[in-house]
Amino acid sequence: MDQTTETVATEQQPVQPDVQTTTTLASDTTEQPKEVDFQSLIPEAYKEEKSLHNFSNMDDFVKSYLHSQKLVGADKIAIPNKYSTDEDWKKVYKQLGTPETGEGYKYKLPEDHQIEDDTLKNFSNEAVKLGLLPNQANGVMNYYNEIIKQGLSDQAAQQKTAQDEAVVELRKEFGASYQKEIQSAKNLVHATLGKEFIDNSLLQDGTRLGDNPTVIKAFAKLANKLSEDDIVKGDVPSYLTTSEINKQISALQQPGSAYWDSKHLSHNDAVAEVQALLRKKNNEEDV
Repeated sequence: MDQTTETVATEQQPVQPDVQTTTTLASDTTEQPKEVDFQSLIPEAYKEEKSLHNFSNMDDFVKSYLHSQKLVGADKIAIPNKYSTDEDWKKVYKQLGTPETGEGYKYKLPEDHQIEDDTLKNFSNEAVKLGLLPNQANGVMNYYNEIIKQGLSDQAAQQKTAQDEAVVELRKEFGASYQKEIQSAKNLVHATLGKEFIDNSLLQDGTRLGDNPTVIKAFAKLANKLSEDDIVKGDVPSYLTTSEINKQISALQQPGSAYWDSKHLSHNDAVAEVQALLRKKNNEEDV
């Protein structure tokens, strides 16, 4: 009995079917979509539009289009972007107030300004190309004028320093005959090269040719060799050498002379003359 029951129970057990699991893997060779050349999408009728040449993909084109649509009907100036052409920028400059021609610029410069009219004209023409507004162009020119004035001021100071140094060196070189040597050299230079040339010619360091000690010494030396020439003599007054000055002082200061006698009628004149001679000797007279 028990055996029969066990047999029936066994026969009633459900049979589990064999299940075969199959895994399908995606192919590694799926073909990637090719990037479309934006320029090939442009209709033939619009391919020559320069503004469209700035786009390389549809995303950039759509962004630019949406941006322009936001500005339609707005009372404002569209800000150019990286796709804008020179013509786009010119339109913006014009809307902001850039003149059509250089003649549209008016400058407010100091009366003593150093800028030539031709310079202003050339700058104005260039300012139009750059899209400068009138107040911007005026500011640039005023700044430029200040630079020129500062440069001239620095140059004048440099020339004054050079003159002072030259006087010291030449007084030491020429001694009591300083005035004579300088005047002779000046006469020769003016007669041969001309006053304008010697006064206005600048050396590499910014100093004038006429302030250079080496140049002055050279002309003074040449003038001495041509001392009998009327060109050199000119209106040069007579000058005393140190030896001649000493002789005159000694003559005025001889014992018993008016120089030593305070009661003598010529005492004051003698003292004044000796003092004048001493100043000549010590190069204390004005140049």
